[in-house]
Amino acid sequence: MKLYLIQHGLALAKEEDPERPLSTHGKAQTQRTAEYMKSRSIKVETIWHSTKLRAVQTAEIIAEALACGKIQARDDMNPLDAVEKLPGEILASNKDIMIIGHLPFLQKLADRLLIGSEESGIIAFKNSGVVSLDYDEKWKIDWLVSPEHM
Repeated sequence: MKLYLIQHGLALAKEEDPERPLSTHGKAQTQRTAEYMKSRSIKVETIWHSTKLRAVQTAEIIAEALACGKIQARDDMNPLDAVEKLPGEILASNKDIMIIGHLPFLQKLADRLLIGSEESGIIAFKNSGVVSLDYDEKWKIDWLVSPEHM
Protein backbone atom coordinates (compact mmCIF):
# COMPACT_ATOMS: atom_id res chain seq x y z
CA MET A 1 0.00 0.00 0.00
CA LYS A 2 1.28 3.45 -0.94
CA LEU A 3 0.59 6.80 0.67
CA TYR A 4 1.59 10.05 -1.00
CA LEU A 5 1.77 13.18 1.14
CA ILE A 6 1.82 16.53 -0.66
CA GLN A 7 1.98 19.99 0.79
CA HIS A 8 -0.27 22.30 -1.23
CA GLY A 9 1.28 24.54 -3.87
CA LEU A 10 2.62 27.99 -3.07
CA ALA A 11 -0.32 30.29 -2.28
CA LEU A 12 -0.88 34.03 -2.35
CA ALA A 13 -0.35 35.89 0.90
CA LYS A 14 -3.44 36.54 3.02
CA GLU A 15 -2.97 40.28 2.37
CA GLU A 16 -3.23 39.73 -1.39
CA ASP A 17 -6.27 37.46 -1.17
CA PRO A 18 -7.82 36.22 2.10
CA GLU A 19 -8.89 32.96 0.39
CA ARG A 20 -5.19 32.21 -0.34
CA PRO A 21 -5.50 30.60 -3.79
CA LEU A 22 -2.44 29.19 -5.51
CA SER A 23 -0.11 31.80 -6.94
CA THR A 24 0.96 31.62 -10.57
CA HIS A 25 4.25 30.10 -9.41
CA GLY A 26 2.36 27.67 -7.15
CA LYS A 27 0.19 26.50 -10.05
CA ALA A 28 3.28 25.97 -12.23
CA GLN A 29 5.08 24.03 -9.48
CA THR A 30 2.03 21.87 -8.86
CA GLN A 31 1.66 21.18 -12.58
CA ARG A 32 5.33 20.13 -12.68
CA THR A 33 4.71 17.78 -9.75
CA ALA A 34 1.62 16.35 -11.44
CA GLU A 35 3.51 15.72 -14.69
CA TYR A 36 6.38 14.12 -12.77
CA MET A 37 4.01 11.74 -11.02
CA LYS A 38 2.25 10.96 -14.28
CA SER A 39 5.62 10.16 -15.92
CA ARG A 40 6.27 7.66 -13.10
CA SER A 41 2.87 6.02 -13.79
CA ILE A 42 1.67 6.74 -10.26
CA LYS A 43 -1.93 5.78 -9.64
CA VAL A 44 -4.03 6.42 -6.56
CA GLU A 45 -7.54 5.27 -5.78
CA THR A 46 -8.47 8.45 -3.98
CA ILE A 47 -7.16 11.88 -3.11
CA TRP A 48 -8.03 13.35 0.27
CA HIS A 49 -7.50 17.07 0.75
CA SER A 50 -8.40 19.85 3.13
CA THR A 51 -11.21 22.24 2.29
CA LYS A 52 -8.87 25.24 2.01
CA LEU A 53 -8.73 26.65 -1.52
CA ARG A 54 -4.99 26.14 -2.01
CA ALA A 55 -5.33 22.42 -1.19
CA VAL A 56 -8.44 22.08 -3.39
CA GLN A 57 -6.63 23.64 -6.36
CA THR A 58 -3.55 21.48 -5.80
CA ALA A 59 -5.73 18.34 -5.67
CA GLU A 60 -7.57 19.29 -8.85
CA ILE A 61 -4.35 19.80 -10.82
CA ILE A 62 -2.86 16.51 -9.67
CA ALA A 63 -6.10 14.52 -10.03
CA GLU A 64 -6.45 15.66 -13.63
CA ALA A 65 -2.89 14.62 -14.52
CA LEU A 66 -3.23 11.23 -12.79
CA ALA A 67 -6.78 10.63 -14.06
CA CYS A 68 -7.96 10.08 -10.50
CA GLY A 69 -11.72 10.46 -10.42
CA LYS A 70 -12.21 10.18 -6.67
CA ILE A 71 -11.33 13.38 -4.83
CA GLN A 72 -12.62 13.89 -1.31
CA ALA A 73 -12.57 17.20 0.55
CA ARG A 74 -12.18 16.60 4.27
CA ASP A 75 -12.70 19.06 7.07
CA ASP A 76 -10.30 17.18 9.37
CA MET A 77 -7.10 18.00 7.46
CA ASN A 78 -6.58 21.66 8.30
CA PRO A 79 -3.17 22.93 9.47
CA LEU A 80 -3.75 22.41 13.20
CA ASP A 81 -6.06 19.37 13.09
CA ALA A 82 -5.28 16.21 15.04
CA VAL A 83 -3.92 13.20 13.18
CA GLU A 84 -4.53 10.35 15.67
CA LYS A 85 -7.41 8.74 13.76
CA LEU A 86 -5.86 8.86 10.29
CA PRO A 87 -3.29 6.03 10.51
CA GLY A 88 -6.05 3.50 11.26
CA GLU A 89 -8.31 4.93 8.59
CA ILE A 90 -5.54 4.80 6.00
CA LEU A 91 -4.71 1.18 6.82
CA ALA A 92 -8.38 0.17 6.87
CA SER A 93 -8.85 1.55 3.35
CA ASN A 94 -6.17 -0.84 2.03
CA LYS A 95 -5.80 1.43 -1.01
CA ASP A 96 -3.17 3.70 -2.46
CA ILE A 97 -4.10 7.17 -1.20
CA MET A 98 -2.82 10.69 -1.68
CA ILE A 99 -3.26 13.34 1.01
CA ILE A 100 -2.88 16.99 0.05
CA GLY A 101 -2.70 19.34 2.97
CA HIS A 102 -0.80 21.80 5.10
CA LEU A 103 1.88 22.13 7.70
CA PRO A 104 2.08 21.26 10.51
CA PHE A 105 -0.67 18.68 9.82
CA LEU A 106 1.33 16.70 7.22
CA GLN A 107 4.45 16.83 9.37
CA LYS A 108 2.59 15.42 12.37
CA LEU A 109 1.02 12.67 10.24
CA ALA A 110 4.34 11.62 8.70
CA ASP A 111 6.00 11.59 12.12
CA ARG A 112 3.20 9.51 13.64
CA LEU A 113 3.29 6.98 10.79
CA LEU A 114 7.07 6.65 10.66
CA ILE A 115 8.17 6.91 14.29
CA GLY A 116 5.03 6.92 16.40
CA SER A 117 5.52 10.48 17.67
CA GLU A 118 4.35 13.81 16.30
CA GLU A 119 7.28 15.92 17.39
CA SER A 120 10.35 14.94 15.39
CA GLY A 121 10.02 16.86 12.12
CA ILE A 122 11.69 13.93 10.35
CA ILE A 123 10.74 15.20 6.86
CA ALA A 124 11.19 18.71 5.48
CA PHE A 125 8.06 19.27 3.39
CA LYS A 126 8.11 21.71 0.47
CA ASN A 127 5.23 23.33 -1.39
CA SER A 128 4.13 20.92 -4.16
CA GLY A 129 6.70 18.36 -2.98
CA VAL A 130 5.83 14.67 -2.70
CA VAL A 131 6.65 12.22 0.07
CA SER A 132 5.96 8.62 -0.92
CA LEU A 133 5.45 6.14 1.91
CA ASP A 134 5.09 2.39 1.55
CA TYR A 135 3.41 0.05 4.02
CA ASP A 136 4.56 -3.51 4.56
CA GLU A 137 4.21 -4.40 8.26
CA LYS A 138 5.24 -0.80 9.00
CA TRP A 139 5.49 2.54 7.17
CA LYS A 140 8.74 3.36 5.36
CA ILE A 141 9.84 6.27 3.21
CA ASP A 142 9.92 5.07 -0.38
CA TRP A 143 11.06 8.36 -1.96
CA LEU A 144 10.58 12.09 -1.77
CA VAL A 145 11.05 14.90 -4.25
CA SER A 146 10.49 18.63 -4.40
CA PRO A 147 9.60 20.67 -7.51
CA GLU A 148 13.11 22.08 -7.92
CA HIS A 149 14.41 18.52 -8.42
CA MET A 150 11.91 17.57 -11.11
